[in-house]
Amino acid sequence: MNVHFIAIGGSAMHNLALALCEKGYKVTGSDDEIFEPAKSRLDAKGLLPANIGWFPEKLECKPDAIILGMHARSDNPELIRAKELGLRIYSYPEYLFEQTRNKMRIVVGGSHGKTSVTAMIMHVMRFANLDFDYMVGAQLDGFDTMVRLSNTAEVAIFEGDEYLTSPIDLRPKFHLYHPHVGIITGIAWDHINVFPTYANYVEQFEIFTRLFEKDGKLVYCAEDAEVVKVAEKAPSKLKKVGYKTHNHIIKNNRTYLLTAFGEIEIQVFGRHNLMNISAALEACRCAGIADKTFYEAISQFAGAARRLQPLAKTADAEVFYDFAHSPSKLKATVSAVKEQFPDRKLVACMELHTFSSLTKEFLLQYKGSMEKADEAYVFFNPHTIEHKKLEPITVDEVEKAFGKEGLKVYTDSVALFLLLKNKNYASSNLLLMSSGNFSGIDLKDFASKLL
Repeated sequence: MNVHFIAIGGSAMHNLALALCEKGYKVTGSDDEIFEPAKSRLDAKGLLPANIGWFPEKLECKPDAIILGMHARSDNPELIRAKELGLRIYSYPEYLFEQTRNKMRIVVGGSHGKTSVTAMIMHVMRFANLDFDYMVGAQLDGFDTMVRLSNTAEVAIFEGDEYLTSPIDLRPKFHLYHPHVGIITGIAWDHINVFPTYANYVEQFEIFTRLFEKDGKLVYCAEDAEVVKVAEKAPSKLKKVGYKTHNHIIKNNRTYLLTAFGEIEIQVFGRHNLMNISAALEACRCAGIADKTFYEAISQFAGAARRLQPLAKTADAEVFYDFAHSPSKLKATVSAVKEQFPDRKLVACMELHTFSSLTKEFLLQYKGSMEKADEAYVFFNPHTIEHKKLEPITVDEVEKAFGKEGLKVYTDSVALFLLLKNKNYASSNLLLMSSGNFSGIDLKDFASKLL
């Protein structure tokens, strides 16, 4: 097979390119910008384009398939030429489905927890020595790429993102995977630039439940009222399994699962992760994994990258980094750290960075999301708002939106981190949350020097 990638440098796209190269396909690609780590990873496999830009003449050899990335626009010259030549054009999720059409597909959807649940399932399956394909939205320890597509595996696990498929296909990605087992972890409005109303956003999950394979199973969070409504509306032919927060206890800042096999100490923590574990357990049962094996494996799961990731620690203090940016993720992460370490002061700091979070109309969704922090700080960069071509927001508007007494808002990350640096962290935790990097701060370096 000869496959050409339009926009090969994307995080997901370059991982798929590496996976197909590993499978033995001939892979080519183009892009108008390629950053690290994609650049080095593609170069190491001989897949880095010789020149940056779009070159329609690359398609004259008529590749077997074109894979179109979201970064490319609908007027992309290579896309136009591919259409003229009548070539088969796939979006990223379409191609994943095509490659796994004859496999059992487990798809993890939801507004939050997708990466963690997918990572848990993958960890357990590897522990159980099962052969499986996968696609996950973060680089995981022990896995060379974020995508694997093989000729041997009979099971595929996909993280089901609700964002758009491609410039010429505006369906959510998770509508294209047609799962045998589909998970919905939770529903909390996100991607306001694509789904302008809450009802429109929820509708995408309702559609998802109508796209399962015959005899499919819906695994859903029974503690999320909106998810329960979606499950109740789902086709009656679906088998439905609700899950809840796993039974547990917290002792000496450590979490233990309460199971039929006794108390199982785990390395991750927080109510959201305890729900994620319950979701992963149901999915693994569907794949034929015994509960005892699941618990043996999950006790060794250290978490996905950028999800409550420890950056530095002492005997009585720790710095965590989390990808949290939406209101529901923010609230869950803050609550998790406070509940795990009730005797420590919690200093929580988050960056408004995504399109939704920087949109004035959406800001009110953050009310109460940092309530459990002892000290709370919010940062946003006015230049980011300008770059995203959004209406400006003010410090006062952000303070009022969060509605937490004593919360302080900064627009200068250097000033904010100077303040954080000069604090006394005896018997305290610092939680840094962002889908960005606070305008160029090296968080790991900062944490190591702080403690």
